[in-house]
Amino acid sequence: MTNLSQTIWVETLKARRSKMPLLTALAFMLAPFAGGFFIFIMKDPDLARSMGVISMKAQIIAGAADWPTFLSILVQAIAIGGFILFSLIASWVFGREYADHTISDLLALPTPRTAIVLAKFFLFTLWSAILVLFITLVGFGVGWLLALPPVPANLFWQSIVTIGVTTLLTILLIPPIAFFASAGRGHLPPMAAAILALILAQLLAAAGWGDYFPWSIPAIYAGMAGPDYASIGWPNFLIVLITGAVGLLATLTWWQMADQTA
Repeated sequence: MTNLSQTIWVETLKARRSKMPLLTALAFMLAPFAGGFFIFIMKDPDLARSMGVISMKAQIIAGAADWPTFLSILVQAIAIGGFILFSLIASWVFGREYADHTISDLLALPTPRTAIVLAKFFLFTLWSAILVLFITLVGFGVGWLLALPPVPANLFWQSIVTIGVTTLLTILLIPPIAFFASAGRGHLPPMAAAILALILAQLLAAAGWGDYFPWSIPAIYAGMAGPDYASIGWPNFLIVLITGAVGLLATLTWWQMADQTA
């Protein structure tokens, strides 16, 4: 596509010159350390009590102090915390043009609007994937410091695959948030939409309808909804894919057809 590679380079340069990549990395890095904290409590509850640490939260999380449980905590952090963080990234990528009052200058460039939107989605996807890779590597370091017992290789890699699939499902749910950032001309509307989606996801999952609501599916796949959703599979993944495609098309249509007066 005409100018797509140049547009991707420009969008990447904008991100590199901002503090957002560092801030999002620091925020997401809390996940493996929080997971390590819970594992520490489960591994030695007596020591934790002697230090004045309450172990109730760790006891709520099913599992032993091992790699599968620790990686499961990371998966759950991606499904919930990752969705909010990815929404923040999309809000910044698509909404900063309005906040910085550069939207008129951007649209005046001899660059197809489709290329601009696709470049922004490319940056968002790459950014989010790198963050997940980063916290996974940090998680390995935390697990090594905790001296977690070794597990069979198949169980370990199964957890890694679960992290990857959960990440993909979560990323696919962000294009509608990008649409709200574009149509809402800023950062607040998309974050409000993300919070509303997360609240509805929790309520519908608790009511037993979460497998039909796209924003509930990553958390269900991550194992946060219990055995009632053990049969989740490709039809549910298709719902997420359709949701992402609709959000992408809506965002492209907005940038192509809507009045873009800043």
